Amino acid sequence: MTRPFRFGVVAPLMTDVVRWRDRARRIADSGYSTLLVPDFPLTQPAPGPMLATVAASTDLRVGTWVYASPLRPAWLTAWEAHSLSLLTDGRFEMGIGTGRPGIEDELRDKKLPVVPPGERLTQVRETVEALRDLDGPDLHTPVAMAVLGPKARTLAAEVADTVTFALGDQPRAEVERLACDFRTAGNVELALAVPVIGDAVAPHMAPPDTDPAALRAADALTVLPDDPAAAIEEIQRRREEIGFSYFVFGADFAETFAPVVAELAGR
Repeated sequence: MTRPFRFGVVAPLMTDVVRWRDRARRIADSGYSTLLVPDFPLTQPAPGPMLATVAASTDLRVGTWVYASPLRPAWLTAWEAHSLSLLTDGRFEMGIGTGRPGIEDELRDKKLPVVPPGERLTQVRETVEALRDLDGPDLHTPVAMAVLGPKARTLAAEVADTVTFALGDQPRAEVERLACDFRTAGNVELALAVPVIGDAVAPHMAPPDTDPAALRAADALTVLPDDPAAAIEEIQRRREEIGFSYFVFGADFAETFAPVVAELAGR
């Protein structure tokens, strides 16, 4: 069964707090379902307080995009996620992954253990297990996992409600293969983060040296046209052919892409 579309916005706090809160309210008024924040310590406030603030002032769902598993103990991440679920009346979604490229340097800088990718994936499993224990039988905090390799995809198929792929310039055909098993299962929502619209790159969603022209040449799914009609057609194609129904954009694109969201929301 085809899932209805929903749309999220990654909105790091890169301005003063008042302007960031105003932007969150505009996002809520533009038809988006979810406001998301990255897990970048010391470059902005911690994710939990940011998301609680948004949930208290809007009717948006809120979530992390995504917690980096090695930055904190599994039980601490699970406790924060469970607490956010309770305090937002079930509007929180825990996005989690093993960390962005180069996180090893950040861990060393913070005097945290630098563990191999396999152990970081074990931390993801432990976090989800702890979250399920805290939630108990009466609460189910949705879990979104950012994955790419086979071990991460296997874990996501087991524990995640939503799956997104940690993509760069992989061509469409390769992404179709990655999504195939999840689409066949039918019980996992497929999400696609789109950091590039036209020639613009969203901060905190892709490296600053990202080349939009190269992505288009590779037929990568991390880019969409900036023409609304073309974007609508391409988003529909990606749901029909691959199964993506949840699309995530950068905050700088939220208002200009609002007509696209309005056209597709609820379909």
